[in-house]
Amino acid sequence: MKNVKWMLSTLLVAVVMATVFVGCNDDEPPALALVSLTAGDIDLNGATSATGVPVGATIVATFNVPVDETTTSAITLVRQFDSQNFDATITVDGNEVTINPNADFSTGTLFILTFGAGLKSAEGKTLTSAIERNFTSEGTFAVPGAFAHWTFEDNAVDIIGGRAPKTGGTVDLTFVDGRKADAGKAASFNGTTTIVEYANGDQLMNNGSWALSVWVKPNSSLGKGQFVFGLGAFYGFQMEIFGDYNAFKLAASYTNGTNDFSEDLWADGTGNLGWQGWVFSKDFTPTGGMNVVIKDNWAHYVFVYNATTRQGIVYLNGERIKEQDFDLWPDGDAKRTTTGLKYRGGAPDVLNELALGFVHSRGGTLWDGEPWGNYDNPDANHFHGLMDDLIIYHKVLTQAEITAMYNSGKP
Repeated sequence: MKNVKWMLSTLLVAVVMATVFVGCNDDEPPALALVSLTAGDIDLNGATSATGVPVGATIVATFNVPVDETTTSAITLVRQFDSQNFDATITVDGNEVTINPNADFSTGTLFILTFGAGLKSAEGKTLTSAIERNFTSEGTFAVPGAFAHWTFEDNAVDIIGGRAPKTGGTVDLTFVDGRKADAGKAASFNGTTTIVEYANGDQLMNNGSWALSVWVKPNSSLGKGQFVFGLGAFYGFQMEIFGDYNAFKLAASYTNGTNDFSEDLWADGTGNLGWQGWVFSKDFTPTGGMNVVIKDNWAHYVFVYNATTRQGIVYLNGERIKEQDFDLWPDGDAKRTTTGLKYRGGAPDVLNELALGFVHSRGGTLWDGEPWGNYDNPDANHFHGLMDDLIIYHKVLTQAEITAMYNSGKP
């Protein structure tokens, strides 16, 4: 009988201890866990990476329990193409964490959002492991910090500086579907009369580093060379595609503070290094010529002048195809001390106006005596084709940035 009583007593103690142990587990705070993650009405917590996130979106993360605001430094938002942290203001309201970027997202850009393991609940429980989500903003990628950007979304206004065509400065410009859906619309030029003119074009130049990016699809059906755009021709800058579509150039005006001069940043397509200052030029002839790439095709053109190194570089479809160096001019040549770009045009030859679709605006008289340079001649070298995302920078663009622009924007 005593043994039975002892066994019952032991069992009772075990039951009580088990009850106490289970009760302690019920009181243990749960680990922090992510419940939902949204940017407006877009789910960022799905099985696949979200796209089309608005550039002005605010991100909201909801957790299963209240979050300790003092640990939000464990949350990072990184721009993928250059691995830079994207500044944001992070606030906590109970279970909800709001991530409000301090500037609009750059378009067409992949961002990586990480909730580090150091993030804690208000009761001190951490995430079981770090959580990483990524998403891409709407549109096609453009390097941040542009000075002017024409997207041609049914208008010809610069979305950064608000530069609009001058009164009466738009002739026969139309807008059509662009190179792909994300790129929106593109501007269409008819090859005989289309022109768009902007006052105060000299503001677009910079006595320092400078870059220009543009998507162009030339139409070869009129069988002529094409002036894509021009600010007073070579007195400012002009882009020209040659009639055989095997070469193109950006002619521009430069200064060293005392002397002003013009120089072509010319991609000849044949790898000719016999010209002054050329250090690299891609030869396209083994693959059929440059015309295989640009004739009647969308292509991405980027021209960069680095004022620190005094180098000019041309990129086509994300690839460096031409480089020249002002330091390779002869001793004593003014170009060896070039500081940057400078507008040096004057009436009546040219006016201080950017012209899209021709080498200079209609008020200029330069080359009026030449059949290819007279705007009033429909057979002149008017631009015939499509243009999109014309962007000007007063800084250098890197290879990584240009590659990201091309990969995001290519058809």
